[in-house]
Amino acid sequence: MIKFRFLDFYRRRLKIRRSEQFSGVRTPYLCLVCFIASIAGFLFGYDLNVMIGGVIFLKSQFQLTPVQLGFAVSCATLGSGVGAVVGGYISERLGRKKTLAFTAIIFAVGSIGTAIPTTIIQFDVFRIVGGIGIGLASVVAPMYIAEISPADLRGRLVTIDQLAILTGAVISVTICYLLSATANWRAMFASEVVPAVLLLIGLPMIPESPRWLLEKNAVLEAREALGKVYLIEEEIEREVWGITRSIEERTGTFRDLFHPGLRQATLISVVLAIFVQFTGIAPLDFYLPLIFQQAGFQRAPDAIFQMVIVNAWMFVCTVIAIWLVDSIGRRPLLLAGLGGMAVGMTLLGMMFVYKITGELVIVVTMFCLGCFIASLAPLFWLLASELFPTRLRSKGMGIASFTQWTASFISIQVIPTMLAYAESRFHTIAAIFWLFAVICLGAIAFSYYMIPETKNRSLEEIGRSWTSSKVQVPR
Repeated sequence: MIKFRFLDFYRRRLKIRRSEQFSGVRTPYLCLVCFIASIAGFLFGYDLNVMIGGVIFLKSQFQLTPVQLGFAVSCATLGSGVGAVVGGYISERLGRKKTLAFTAIIFAVGSIGTAIPTTIIQFDVFRIVGGIGIGLASVVAPMYIAEISPADLRGRLVTIDQLAILTGAVISVTICYLLSATANWRAMFASEVVPAVLLLIGLPMIPESPRWLLEKNAVLEAREALGKVYLIEEEIEREVWGITRSIEERTGTFRDLFHPGLRQATLISVVLAIFVQFTGIAPLDFYLPLIFQQAGFQRAPDAIFQMVIVNAWMFVCTVIAIWLVDSIGRRPLLLAGLGGMAVGMTLLGMMFVYKITGELVIVVTMFCLGCFIASLAPLFWLLASELFPTRLRSKGMGIASFTQWTASFISIQVIPTMLAYAESRFHTIAAIFWLFAVICLGAIAFSYYMIPETKNRSLEEIGRSWTSSKVQVPR
């Protein structure tokens, strides 16, 4: 009897907490807005991962050397770096919605261009164009979702963008698998036009960012945008007052990002951007089909099919991250994920030393990727969208995204050479995984001592905290 009374009490408390959490918010419309904006994230994942299916065929089609292969895979990140920097400027000048529309057009052009080349140089040029779209999407989509979302839902809603990225990756790799039997790599790249058109169709249904509107002194339009999200007038006025107070402090410049207090936010976003790439999961993701061939899956369709399984698993892990990010917080999720990545990398190295092949390699790879996808992958973009004040958010995210894509280009470019060197020098690629495991341990130390908890705090509160007093990192 006591047990049932306790369960009834717990259910009532949970119901009350949920009603308090969602009261005053037009949740269905808010979800629709975030869904449409996250199509840019879907294109991000689709464009980036279509190369996973195409890399085997491109290598044989154009007879690529390791250096040419590395550039063909990594050149999109050059465009991504440009897109990240330009994205901050464009989103400040034109607004978040128009920047998302420009992003869709760039993706469409890159898709068509990579489907029709006759030389690898032509292919690389249009991959860079598509990369600009990736850079734009990486900045604007999470920033827009963060600025339109209430504080208590922001973590989950911004992480939806990561879910969209993984959805794009899963569908992209699945289409690549279906086309791999005929080696039709051109259709793989051309298929990206469809989601780009869908984003353009959906954008008229969503409002402009109220924070951007208030920056431009469009108070009536900002209230109208907030009125589409909030049901209660007092909540709308509270948001307007908080945002206006933050904006009125002063106009933000890039130099402000390195002032005392704010330089810690800049340092966190830049270092996390580097860890995203140099903890090993992100760059190796591009070469997993080649690694799976070494692990016993020799046929190209078999190697690509393993990627379908892996990406479906990554989708599940992103759903787990959405469930946990606003309940247990950013810091615990990040620390646990980095620890799992270190263990997974160590195990992968041991498997290649002892020449273990087959499904066990897939299982350990899925564990390692799962830890990354449930922690560092979404939390980097979430924290980058949360840490900076409104007046500096586009600039801060631009620097963070530019750093991430620069690190991505470097890491992806050197991976084929590193793998070839390890294979010729040690007759195994195990050392590469162990190096990444050590870097994961460094990421754990940095995250523990430097990153504050941002759960359930408004963007304006987080922004003011850097300059109002010394930031204390919650343990």
